[in-house]
Amino acid sequence: MKNGNRMLILSHMNDEIAHPNDESADLGRLLRATSRTFSLGIELLRPPLREQVRTAYLVLRVSDYLEDNRAMTEAEKTRLLGAWHEALHGRAGADEVEAGLKEGAGQDPIPDLEAARHAGAILRALAALDDDARQAIATHAGRSTLGMARWVRRGPRFDAEADLDDYMHEVAGRVGHLLTELFALRSWGVRRRRDRLMPLGREFGLALQTVNVIRGLSSDRRRGWVFVPRSFMPAGVGPDRLFEPAHREAALAALAALSAKASRHFEAARRYLALLPRSQARIRLFCLLPFFFGVKTLAVSRQNPRVLDAEVKITRRDVRAIAYRAALFGPSNRWVRWYAGRLASQAGAEAP
Repeated sequence: MKNGNRMLILSHMNDEIAHPNDESADLGRLLRATSRTFSLGIELLRPPLREQVRTAYLVLRVSDYLEDNRAMTEAEKTRLLGAWHEALHGRAGADEVEAGLKEGAGQDPIPDLEAARHAGAILRALAALDDDARQAIATHAGRSTLGMARWVRRGPRFDAEADLDDYMHEVAGRVGHLLTELFALRSWGVRRRRDRLMPLGREFGLALQTVNVIRGLSSDRRRGWVFVPRSFMPAGVGPDRLFEPAHREAALAALAALSAKASRHFEAARRYLALLPRSQARIRLFCLLPFFFGVKTLAVSRQNPRVLDAEVKITRRDVRAIAYRAALFGPSNRWVRWYAGRLASQAGAEAP
């Protein structure tokens, strides 16, 4: 099993993944177009879980595009998020979403745009899944989609940490719930521990999203969103002034507060991993990869003033090393705890 995981990781990184049919290949290519990192983990899963998680991920990428893009007005985003929610529940098709993509969308080439352009194909993939998996995706992804619409209407105001947690729950915490539900459908061991895993799955999602907030400080500011709670800022320094050179010290203090928050969520995520049955090696590895990548990204971002000006990434060498070690030692909870601590103490990042 471990040798097979390492070989699958290697072939995926070298673009050698084979798909059993053209439809699966198209979805695989679309997945890679939206996120190469998550596609690496998804390809490790066995059917039918692989197809279920792949479809769920692409469904959520459509929602993300409708929320994040800069080509639409807030009213258009809200309308299309509502239409996408209806489509997920089989009450509409993808026509309205695909028709709502303006020609100007190509001028905002975020990766999720490709998913939105293929919303119809993603809906067909969703309809082809088993009833229990389809219902889980429609329920949790649908709630996430409506949560995004609520935040589009509300706008970028985060007075307290609880506001940030509310937003992150909608876009990431619910994803932790969704994945746990899908795992439970395929694993008795996960199903038996479902009630303990669900709240930790939410925390796992918040951990990864907090890192995304840190990584995206500069790019999100350019689209008018600053995800730093006002409670993390000194009195008199608002989000619009946080990035000014005169307030660099305040910005670094806010970064430290976000980093500490991420660390707390990652500790809960580690407990989630520890509860996953060791017999479910591929599910564990699927979860270990984003966990370790997130811990390492946090390590290179913490106390790093560069994140205020540009996105900081971990190196390709780090990605390979983490993936191979996780495949080899991932079944050991003791090793996971040790390696997470080691990554958290390391520095080194690719230039932005």
